Amino acid sequence: MPRSTRRVPARRAGRGDRHGRSLRSSVAGPHLPPLRTRQDVFELTVASAVEYLREAWPEELESVRIEVAGMPAAPAGARGVERWRVVPRERTVILYRLPIERMAHLHKNDEWHRRSFIESCVFRAVAELLGKDPWDLAPERFRHF
Repeated sequence: MPRSTRRVPARRAGRGDRHGRSLRSSVAGPHLPPLRTRQDVFELTVASAVEYLREAWPEELESVRIEVAGMPAAPAGARGVERWRVVPRERTVILYRLPIERMAHLHKNDEWHRRSFIESCVFRAVAELLGKDPWDLAPERFRHF
């Protein structure tokens, strides 16, 4: 029997197509929920605390902006590294994720305590902007660390 003389073009390796394999799936796979990063958890916690405060104090927080940044631009001062910055003229609070997460001295380092500490930083920063005590903003939710 004669062999076929038809030539099959060689597959060109494209991006992510190494050694003739197809593209790879995500690490979590199709049946697992997507992975959550520390940044995602931090931003969700801040958003939850801000939503709670906006519902409790709608008039006072109507024009207030809450932002999340990685690190403060200014070097550490005499009081140490800033965990947040309040800009009263612009009615803005900037929370610095890395100092809040990494410089927390928690007596128990679990998800609940980390979340509570982040929330307490949000409450203290907003209280500083409004000139109130954090206990007044959220008496049943504020936890002092």
